[in-house]
Amino acid sequence: MVILQFIAGLVILVLGAEWLVRGASGLARRLGMSSLLIGLTIVAWGTSAPEMAVSAKASLLNQPDLTLGNIVGSNIFNIVAILGIAGIITPLAVQRQLIRLDVPVMIGVSVLAAFFAWSGSVVAQWEGGALLLLLLLYTGFLIWQSKREPKPLAGEESTGAGPRFMNHWLVQIGLCVIGIGALVLGSGWMVESAVVFAGALGVSEMVIGVTLVAAGTSLPELATSIVAAFRGERDIAVGNVVGSNVFNLLGVLGLSSLIAGGGVPVDAEVIGFHLPVMLAVAVVCFPIFLSGWEISRTEAALFLCAYVVYLAVLIVDITKPEIISPAALAWGSWGAVAVAAAVAAWESVRFRARRRERLVE
Repeated sequence: MVILQFIAGLVILVLGAEWLVRGASGLARRLGMSSLLIGLTIVAWGTSAPEMAVSAKASLLNQPDLTLGNIVGSNIFNIVAILGIAGIITPLAVQRQLIRLDVPVMIGVSVLAAFFAWSGSVVAQWEGGALLLLLLLYTGFLIWQSKREPKPLAGEESTGAGPRFMNHWLVQIGLCVIGIGALVLGSGWMVESAVVFAGALGVSEMVIGVTLVAAGTSLPELATSIVAAFRGERDIAVGNVVGSNVFNLLGVLGLSSLIAGGGVPVDAEVIGFHLPVMLAVAVVCFPIFLSGWEISRTEAALFLCAYVVYLAVLIVDITKPEIISPAALAWGSWGAVAVAAAVAAWESVRFRARRRERLVE
C-alpha cells in the first residue's frame, strides 16, 4: 500500500509540474511579465507549498528538528540537486537580474537566517515576523520592478503551442491552480511514504528532515524545473529554484517561527553542519551564474557531485560517528563557506575587470 501511494504521488507530481509550467509561462506572456518573474513568484511560491505545510505542521506539533531540517535540507537540495539535474538536461541561461538582485537576496537571507539561528540557538517569534515582512517587501519590489519593464508590442506576444483554447487566460489560471494542488498532493503522498520507510529503519527526526522530507517536499521544484528545462523555459527552471530558496527562508521559516510557542529551537548539529552547507551552496551560485551567464553541464555535474558528498558525509556521521568528530565537521563546513565566499569575491572582481576592458574597447 505504501509503495502504491509513493508511485501514485510521483505520477501526480509530474502531471502537476507540467500543468503549472504550461499555465505559468502562458500567463507570463499574456501579462507582459518575464518568465523569470513568474518563476521567482508564482511558481516558486506554489512549489514551496509542501515545505510550508510540513514545517508549519511540525512547528505546531513541537518538532523543531523536522521544521528546520526540512527548510535547510530543501534549500541545499534545490541548488545542488535540482539545478544539477536540470543543467545536465540543458545548459541553463542566467539573466542579469539574478546576478544583480535575486542571488544576492538569496545569499543575504541565508546569512540572516543563519544569524537568527546562531544567536540564542532559537529563531524567535519576532524574528519570524521580520522574515515574513521581508518576504512581502521583496515580492512587492519584484512586482514594482516588472511594471517598469517595457511590455511586448501587440502581435509580438507568443501564443505558444497547443490548442487555441489552452491560450485562454481562465484556462491558464486553472492550470496553475490545478498544477499547484497536484504538486502539494503528490509530494504529500511521497513524503508520507518516505517517512514510513525511514521510521521502519529507525532513522532520527533530523536525518529524516534534511534528507527524505527535504527531498520529498522539494520534488515539486525538481519536477517543475525538469519539465521547464525540457520545454525550453530556462528562466522558470532557474527562477523557480532561487525564488523557492528565498521563500523557504523568509516565508516558511518566518511562519513556522511565528506560530511556534517560543520560536523554533535550533539543534547544534544544524548550526555546526547543515546551515554552513546551505550557506556555501548559496554563495557558490554567484560565481557559477556569473561565469558565462549560464550553468553549463559541467557545472551542473559538479553540483550533483557536491550533493553526493554531502549525503556521504551525513551517512558516515550517522553510521560511524567516531570517524568524524563534531569539531572537524563544523570546521570543515564553515571552511567551505569561507572558500565559497572567496571564490565569489574573486569572480566578481574578474567580472568587473572584464566589463571595464570591454567598455574601453
